[in-house]
Amino acid sequence: MIELHYWPTPNGHKITLLLEELAERGQPLAYTIKPVDIGKGAQFEPAFLAISPNNKMPALVDTAPAGGGAPVSVFESGAILLYLAEKTGQFLPRDLRGRFDALQWLFWQVGGLGPMTGQHGHFSVYAPESLPYAIERYRRESERLLGVLDTHLAGREFIAGDEYGIADMACHPWIDPYSRAPLDLQPFAQVRRWHAAIAARPSAQRAYALSRQVNPDAGKPMGDDERRLLFGQGARR
Repeated sequence: MIELHYWPTPNGHKITLLLEELAERGQPLAYTIKPVDIGKGAQFEPAFLAISPNNKMPALVDTAPAGGGAPVSVFESGAILLYLAEKTGQFLPRDLRGRFDALQWLFWQVGGLGPMTGQHGHFSVYAPESLPYAIERYRRESERLLGVLDTHLAGREFIAGDEYGIADMACHPWIDPYSRAPLDLQPFAQVRRWHAAIAARPSAQRAYALSRQVNPDAGKPMGDDERRLLFGQGARR
């Protein structure tokens, strides 16, 4: 059994995209969602920190790891995608070139697309005061990265070639995720084509539908307490 410690954010969606795609293929991996309400500070509870010491979700506990033995816990969304791909033998090419083509784009997402788009969202939507330099800086960088992906996708159905995989699952939730701070996707025809094709998959629709099931308040403006919990942390909470 997979215990997925989850909240409906782009990083959380990455993992449900994979798990629901397994179900779509008739190879379901049994999983249960353990909600982590990050707006109420659940990410700081000792039981969660024991599996995710960086107090971020998602995190995963595999109670039946390959080879048996004690449960395996994994934090960081990229590491979770890689763990599940290797556990199931799905979504990651096995040949040397294909494997590292997929992995380099997975790392590109976790090191670039996610953080830069996240900062775009923070300064455009959540910051307590408007900082035009920061807003423009992260908007431009987010759109630069969309251009990189757009160029790469020319002539490819998916990021790592002909097969839907973990690089796609990592990137898809981070394409223009902030409705109150939209990015201009018009110049990026390949990204729009690829993004729409994944969004139309029944597995993706189920994965994103979990947002409202787990958090009926998803998308509503944050209160001051939520802002403090999410953005006011330092070395001492």
